[in-house]
Amino acid sequence: MRIAFFGDVVGKVGRRGVVRCLKVLRDADVIDFVIANCENSAGGVGVDPGSARELLAAGIDVLTSGNHIWAKREIVEYLTDSDVLLRPANFAPTNPGWGYTVKVGRNGTPVAVVNLIGRVFMNTYDCPFRSAEAVLESIGERARVVVVDMHAEATSEKAAMGWHLDGRVTAVIGTHTHVQTADERVLPGGTAYLTDAGMCGPRDSVIGVRREQVLRRFLTQMPGRFEVADGPVLVQGVVVDVDEETGRARAIRRFQEVFEG
Repeated sequence: MRIAFFGDVVGKVGRRGVVRCLKVLRDADVIDFVIANCENSAGGVGVDPGSARELLAAGIDVLTSGNHIWAKREIVEYLTDSDVLLRPANFAPTNPGWGYTVKVGRNGTPVAVVNLIGRVFMNTYDCPFRSAEAVLESIGERARVVVVDMHAEATSEKAAMGWHLDGRVTAVIGTHTHVQTADERVLPGGTAYLTDAGMCGPRDSVIGVRREQVLRRFLTQMPGRFEVADGPVLVQGVVVDVDEETGRARAIRRFQEVFEG
């Protein structure tokens, strides 16, 4: 089977870009399962029910998130009722929502999606490594194919998670920095790995934000409002080829498309 994973979706421009890119991917090949990190899909910070529904209607099977998941208050009730929009599994266990889910792909194969968040340069979350162990035990035999979104700042923490789970999950894909890395590989145990999938958002920006606003912040250190940039949209992510019988990855390739706004 073939799984597509989209990097952090930023604002309306990012949502539209994902819709267009998904059509391109499906026109070129069979895509059996689709995952996207949506934590910045509503106005550049957070996700609201409307943004989540738009992405799901476009053909995304599971949405993951990260540290901005609580930015829109209206998402709390939606998270409580949804098993296709995830929040990191190593958030406090009393938080609303789910840290993993199991859904069936278009070829009939069950796919588990796990959402984790890092701690280095981030916040005082529970240990993602121990949370990963608990989640895998909970998934058990329900799914051989397991994809992990490791939402983290530090490349070392993401790489460590890749090695920690090598041979036990299908893929560990990093998110959060909005900058796609070039270190994709299949680890010795059969786990596909990439440090960061990148961004689905305005290309001519600073990680999705109007560049003049970011430059003003760096140059003056004065607070100011950040807004999603416009212009051409950059859509980045990966496609993972999977042996559904074993759950091991056969190959991983990055994609990067640009569409006019």
